[in-house]
Amino acid sequence: MVLEQPQLTTPTLLHGVPVIDLSNPDSIPCLVKACEDYGFFKVVNHGIPAHFISTLESQAIDFFSLPLHEKEKAGPPHPFGYGNKTIGRNGDFGWLEYLLLTTDHAFDYHNLASVSAQTPETFRRAVNDYVCAVKNMACQILELLAEGLRIQEKNVFSKLLMDEQSDSVFRLNHYPPSPDKNLIGFGEHTDPQIISVLRSNNTSGLEICLKDDSSWFSVPPDQDSFFINVGDSLQVMTNGRFKSVKHRVLANSEKSRVSMIYFGGPPLSEKIAPLPSLLMEGENSSLYKEFTWFEYKKSAYKSRLADNRLCLFEKIAAS
Repeated sequence: MVLEQPQLTTPTLLHGVPVIDLSNPDSIPCLVKACEDYGFFKVVNHGIPAHFISTLESQAIDFFSLPLHEKEKAGPPHPFGYGNKTIGRNGDFGWLEYLLLTTDHAFDYHNLASVSAQTPETFRRAVNDYVCAVKNMACQILELLAEGLRIQEKNVFSKLLMDEQSDSVFRLNHYPPSPDKNLIGFGEHTDPQIISVLRSNNTSGLEICLKDDSSWFSVPPDQDSFFINVGDSLQVMTNGRFKSVKHRVLANSEKSRVSMIYFGGPPLSEKIAPLPSLLMEGENSSLYKEFTWFEYKKSAYKSRLADNRLCLFEKIAAS
């Protein structure tokens, strides 16, 4: 007689990081647990074509290798385009340069005509191929999470990313080698959207804040896998069951770091609130006031990176 293997409910940790195998149909409980305990995990066996990754990374490296005056033709970001050291509009700085792109085709890629003698369409195609692939993976993860939470509507999260009006963005970050290994490349913050999909070249720098909210953990680099962050909006929709992870990037003193991040966001008019099916019985069980994504985004843009943006929308704070 063949005995049934017990279903794992705790994710495997590799160098302290939860690892989720997307090809394993029994990974759902581990996925939920990773979102509850860490708000962060690594996915392997993701199925995203390697050439989508390498092509875009190569294009990004070519762009960031250009003289500053050439790169500045694609900026400054209002809000999209090239940025250098300045993060947002409220005094935050970091040891990085970046391209911030919309995923709705509104960005003028002709501003990137200098990219390694490639045509703007070549760059656009590389971005679109990559973003489409990681968006589909993000939706797969969100649908597995809905199933793990026993939500009847399996696309309750993913439909917000698939909506034609989805306010998702894509960011290419370049952290040059730093003379100071403790220099902040990108300051501590949480991501305001629903979910973030991150990968980088094989260079360290990413750190996440552990549960005690005071210890920082250095994430070992892995250029073949993707790292997933729970965003503020998903924390609200799960009524705090999933935790939006605080993270930062330290500059590397020896190597350049290039990272690519897809931020999956809802439409601007979407109302964000705890899902009724995840609330305990009783009308006061919701931890957050309802707000639209536009309201939250507007509030976030007025804040500093390290600010706790959700505190303004907590019901306790309003009482």
